[in-house]
Amino acid sequence: MKLGLYLGYSGAKLDLPVDTVLEAERLGWDSVWTAEAYGSDAVTPLAYLAALTKRIKLGTAIMQIPARTPAMTAMTAMTLDALSGGRMLVGLGLSGPQVVEGWHGQPYGHPQARLREYVAILRKIWAREEPVEFHGKEYNLPYTGPGATGLGKPLKSILHGRNMPIYLATLGPNNIRLTAEIADGWIPAFFSPYRMDVFRPDLEAGFARAGNGKSMKDFDIVATCSVIITDDVKAGLAATKPGIALYVGGMGARQKNFYNELMQRYGYTEAAARVQELYLAGRKAEAEAAVPDELADEMALVGPVERIRERYKAWEDAGVGTLLIGTRDSRVLQLMAELTGALANAG
Repeated sequence: MKLGLYLGYSGAKLDLPVDTVLEAERLGWDSVWTAEAYGSDAVTPLAYLAALTKRIKLGTAIMQIPARTPAMTAMTAMTLDALSGGRMLVGLGLSGPQVVEGWHGQPYGHPQARLREYVAILRKIWAREEPVEFHGKEYNLPYTGPGATGLGKPLKSILHGRNMPIYLATLGPNNIRLTAEIADGWIPAFFSPYRMDVFRPDLEAGFARAGNGKSMKDFDIVATCSVIITDDVKAGLAATKPGIALYVGGMGARQKNFYNELMQRYGYTEAAARVQELYLAGRKAEAEAAVPDELADEMALVGPVERIRERYKAWEDAGVGTLLIGTRDSRVLQLMAELTGALANAG
């Protein structure tokens, strides 16, 4: 299993943990990943880190699809890949209707069609086999719709690049199947290694649809995991609950919250409803307390070192290829490098 350092997106102030990234690289961690919501973007911090590092890969978890045309994403990824010596990992996601329509001013559209067409256009641009022409449900190159001049022409990228790995952040069964079919990896939110039975049928269906013998061995699951070294397991689990409550309770509308639906699929139907009810009522502390310890424990590695060592095996057994950890704790960097064997291969 490989290790990814998750930096996320900024709060009110951008504080990039450069020393942590450099230490992770020294210890043999494989990659560092940034994110974006409606504050800091995902790409600029990676460009800064690319100049300060030599080996660690640079991933976006995720770049928002509605924020950039496929061509702009292709250009951005090619540029950063060239500047970093081929270290770019392209993580993409749809985001949700509130952000897509409220922040980017774009229609949410047809999510599956948008994902499929976006990835297809990226591949065509990077391949440079011919000038790019594409006419789909969501994207039209050259553009021929209302307001078109009729002067658009198919173009081929000036910059030569490579077919970079594409990771998709998806949650629903249909989009998970699509991810397994067309992408190189999957970035699941709130992944539980104890619930692979929830995901495996959709992943296998997607592999079969790819029609080229694709399987789990060709696919990288990049699973986020909170790792907290502490003698107080209950307090450690409590520290993970604000993030769970935010997404399960408040990230999305009451009638359309993908994270809430996932918790229900895990079997926590009553708890998911209660967390959402409290969070949307402005009772955030109560919403956090309503997150079951058992749920938090499934999605994290929390406790003394020996407890973490024991529970780590479940993530390996689930087929996780990259463990994505958000930490600034040097003890966690060291421990996970030892557990995964990254430290032995460092340098």
